[in-house]
Amino acid sequence: MNRFDFDIVIAGGLGHIGLPLGLVFADKGLKVCLYDIDRKKAEIVKQGIMPFIEYGAEPILKKVLNDGTLKISDGINNVSKAKYVIIAIGTPVDEYLNPKTRAFLEFFEAIKKYLHDSQTIIIRSTVYPHTCQQALNLLGNDGAWHVAYCPERIVQGYAIKELKELPQIVAGLSEKAVRDASKLFSIISPKIISASMGEAELIKLFSNALRYIQFAVANQFYMIAYNFGVDYDKVRKAMMEGYGRAAALPCAGFSAGPCLLKDTMQLSAFNSNNFLLGHAAMMINEGLPNFIVENLRKRHDLSRTKVGILGMAFKADIDDIRDSLSFKLGKVLRFHGAKVYYSDEYAKNTDFISKEKLIELSDVIIIGVPHSAYKGLKIPKGKEAVDLWNVVNSIV
Repeated sequence: MNRFDFDIVIAGGLGHIGLPLGLVFADKGLKVCLYDIDRKKAEIVKQGIMPFIEYGAEPILKKVLNDGTLKISDGINNVSKAKYVIIAIGTPVDEYLNPKTRAFLEFFEAIKKYLHDSQTIIIRSTVYPHTCQQALNLLGNDGAWHVAYCPERIVQGYAIKELKELPQIVAGLSEKAVRDASKLFSIISPKIISASMGEAELIKLFSNALRYIQFAVANQFYMIAYNFGVDYDKVRKAMMEGYGRAAALPCAGFSAGPCLLKDTMQLSAFNSNNFLLGHAAMMINEGLPNFIVENLRKRHDLSRTKVGILGMAFKADIDDIRDSLSFKLGKVLRFHGAKVYYSDEYAKNTDFISKEKLIELSDVIIIGVPHSAYKGLKIPKGKEAVDLWNVVNSIV
């Protein structure tokens, strides 16, 4: 009988998916090892400091480090020391928006010699359909290996809360994999939902594509209303009031980040690039910065205009700037000659300035992300505010 040093080792354990998951398990008393090659981030975490915003995480981090239920390591050999091996590494797309599955499978090849068939391997990363089966094939599909797929569905920044509240999808390529993964996640999740591997792979991609399309609907409605001279937010609120069938309509605004576009395009690639709604959503959401700039050009000579962008993270009240459309907006503005300033309440960059300084310097202020700190922010008379989110007071 195998004896393990840890209950769980998480590969990619210091990322946005692996770190909160490891903390929640360690807080339940399980012995967790976070394996990650990012040594700089490891040193930060070892001091009890979260390397990114994750609400409610830092007190737990300090507690589990003190309790000794959490270990951080860059040693790949730790993969062999746990009953459960959870894979939470990133799965990006290439410059053509096709999934880069090779890097994911190469990782499996790299850790293969450290794995043994008494372990249960749980893939947590978002994967292109059939990738889990390909990973099993690399290990040797002789019935000895146990691979499960348990996709994450949390909202970034709120994983600690949602991991304890959301049902967990569990699929596996053996009965033991399903049984073991279900047993593990039942420790932290209120409900386990069993699915076939194909169902689980599509659940994850469908979930993100659906959200991306919903945001695109809102952004398309915003553009139509704007061109008609009508306030989209007033239309939306009137539609929703007492009318439940419109309750899911989002406000307009940038839809970005490392998941929604990527997974929509992965789904398209899987369906032989025949996903018209997905492609339309990409054109609308990715085209919103251009729409804003083109309308500014009707009112301003941008070569003589100073434009400030408030909010450079990809969503409100977090510090993650990955794939943020605020940077695309800035690039388009500069292409047309504008002087552009950036500010953010959470993301740090030596080129960023304070919101107060940005408002002082800019002729036009664009709200890129509706951080809580911008709610009711006063924009002086004589300056134009472009606020899709309706969070500021445009004239005072």
